[in-house]
Amino acid sequence: MMQPMPPGNPWQRPVVPQSAMRASQADRERTVDVLKAAFAEGRLSTDEYHDRTERAQYAQTYGQLGLLVQDLPVGPMPTPMMAPPPAFAAMPPPAPPYGYVPPGWPPVRRRTNGAATASLLLGLAQLVSVGATGLPALICGVIAKNQLRTRDEEGDGMATAGIILGSLGTVLWAFFFLLAIRHG
Repeated sequence: MMQPMPPGNPWQRPVVPQSAMRASQADRERTVDVLKAAFAEGRLSTDEYHDRTERAQYAQTYGQLGLLVQDLPVGPMPTPMMAPPPAFAAMPPPAPPYGYVPPGWPPVRRRTNGAATASLLLGLAQLVSVGATGLPALICGVIAKNQLRTRDEEGDGMATAGIILGSLGTVLWAFFFLLAIRHG
């Protein structure tokens, strides 16, 4: 059996008190965060913290969540879509684990080290420069390897290839130079 419509505008929604508004899982999690902070600051005992946290998980309304934190300095967000309380605004978001990509986001490519790129290109350019870029390739490769230890960049393979090509080119040219001096 349906209830009769109240008099007035049939499209107007009844005013629901804020404390009776339904809470979301995000609201429950924010309330648990406030409880965690209060526990860490020594405002709640272990038993009280566990009891309030369990009740927060089953809370259905803002009013129920508000009762759990009303005696603490920071409470849950009073209304949806408002700015976070100061305690939440001061906390930086947690850093995601390395390599984590949120669902639906394109993967983030790491930057390639410039010295590693230069090392590989100089190592390959020895074919055109008749070995003149071998030593610079070796030097750039060593610099790139040192930079890659401290930076979150790609290019380890390019630096290694540049070091190998630069070393081979430098050794071959040193050998030809010594042969030219000996037979010259």
